[in-house]
Amino acid sequence: MTAQELVQDVDERSPLLPDGTIDVRARRKAAPPSLPKTQLLHIMLLQVVEPVTSLCIYPFINQLIGELPVTGGDPRKIGYYAGMIQSCFFATEAVFTLHWSMLSDRIGRKPVLLIGIAGTCVSMLLFGLSKTLFHLILSRCLVGFLNGNTGVMKSLVGDITNSTNIAQVFAFMPIVWCAGATLGPFMGGQLARPHDRWPTTFSHEFWIQYPYFLPCAGSSLIALLIFLNTLFFLKEPTGNKSRRPSTPDMEVPLKELEGPLPLREILKRWPVLISVGNYAILALLEIALAAIQPLFFATPIGLGGLGLKPATIGLIMGSYGIFNGVFQCLFFAKLSDFLGPKRMFIIGMAQFPIIFALFPILNTIAKHSGLCPIVWILIGVQIVLMVFMDCAYGCIFMYITTSAPNRRSLGTTNGLGQQLASIVRAIGPALFTSLFAVSLERNWLGGYIVYLILGVASVLALHVCNLLPPDLWPDEDEN
Repeated sequence: MTAQELVQDVDERSPLLPDGTIDVRARRKAAPPSLPKTQLLHIMLLQVVEPVTSLCIYPFINQLIGELPVTGGDPRKIGYYAGMIQSCFFATEAVFTLHWSMLSDRIGRKPVLLIGIAGTCVSMLLFGLSKTLFHLILSRCLVGFLNGNTGVMKSLVGDITNSTNIAQVFAFMPIVWCAGATLGPFMGGQLARPHDRWPTTFSHEFWIQYPYFLPCAGSSLIALLIFLNTLFFLKEPTGNKSRRPSTPDMEVPLKELEGPLPLREILKRWPVLISVGNYAILALLEIALAAIQPLFFATPIGLGGLGLKPATIGLIMGSYGIFNGVFQCLFFAKLSDFLGPKRMFIIGMAQFPIIFALFPILNTIAKHSGLCPIVWILIGVQIVLMVFMDCAYGCIFMYITTSAPNRRSLGTTNGLGQQLASIVRAIGPALFTSLFAVSLERNWLGGYIVYLILGVASVLALHVCNLLPPDLWPDEDEN
C-alpha cells in the first residue's frame, strides 16, 4: 500500500465529531503510517547544531563580557551587553529567516540547511577569536544572516509526516535537541579558560590570549561533522503535494497541489495567524528566561543573583537538558494524546509565572543563608517546571505544521512563525537583561521588578492560548 493510500485509508476509517471535523487523536490511534526512520535520524542530528552552538556560550558569556573594557569592571553593566549579544543573532535571523524558508519551498530543504550549518560553523570560530564587543556582535550577526535552519527543519518534519504521526516525531526530536542542550553548556562551562584549569596541557600563549576559543572550536567541530552527515546522507523529500488528500467527491485547487502559496495568501489564514502568534508569545517568555537565568546565576548574591561559577552554571543547564530530553521522549506523545495539544500547551505556558517568581525567592534565601540546601532544592524545582514548560514547544510546532495550507507552503508557514519568534527573541534578551541591570542599579522593587513584569506577562499570555482549537487544525477539505 502506498503512503497516499494509507493516509486515505486512515481518513475513511476515522470517526467524525458531531460538527463533522476529524478527531485527530482518534486518527493517530487508528493506524499511523510508518515513518522513514533513517531520514528521521538525520533530521534529528540536524537539531544538535543549534543548541550546542548557541548554549555553549551561556556559562561563560557573562564572564567574557565582564573582562571587556566596555564594562569598566562594573558587574552591574554586564546585563546590558549580554542582552545585546544575544539579541543581535535573533535580529538578523528575523530579517532573513523567512526568505530562507521560502527559498526552501522552491529549491529544496537540503541546500538551505547546508548553508545554515556552514554559517554556524564559521561564526563560532569567529566568536572564540573575538576580543571586542563589536567582533562578538558581528560573529553572532553572521550566523543569524545565514541560518534559516530552524524553520526549514520543521518543514522537513512536515514533509515526512501527517496529523496521524506528527506527535511521534515531536516526541523524539527533543531527545537530540536536549542532548545538544546538555552538551553545549557542559562544553562551555568545562572548556572555558583551559589555561587556568589545565596549565600544563594548554600552556601556549594562544590559550591565554583567547581563553574562550576552545568551547567555541568544539561546538564548531560538531557543526562540521553534522554538515558532512547532511551532505552525504540526508535525502531531499520528494512529491511535496498538498497535505489534504483528494477524493472523487472533492476537488482541490490546482495552486494547492502544484506549488507554494504566496505569502499574502498564507497571511489571510486564521489558523496560521493564531498558531504563529502563540509561538511568538512562547518564544518571548522563553528567551527572557534563557537570557536572565544564567545572568542571575552569575551575578553576585549581594547584587541580586547567586554568584555561581561558569562550571556550575554549565552543570545546572546541562542537567536540565538531560532531564528534559528523557521526559519529552517518554511522556510528550502520551500526554499530548491523553490531554490534547491545547490543554498540554496551556499547562506548559502556566509554568512561566512560577518559574519567574522563584528568582527573587532564591536570591532572598541566599542573602540570608548563603547557598544552603534549600537554594539547591528550589533550583531543582525550577528545572522541573522548565521541563513541563518545554512541552509547549512540541504542541505549538504541531499546530503550526497542521495550519499550513499545503505541503509546498510548509516552508513559508514555518518561516513566518520563525520570523515572528526571531523578532521577539531579538527584543527579549536586550530588553529584559537591561531591565535586570536597571532594576539592580536603581533598586526598583528591591531589584526584582523584572520578575514582576515577566510574571504578569505570563498570566496575560494564557488568555491567547484559548484561541487554539482543542485538537490540531483540521483539514479544510474535511470540514
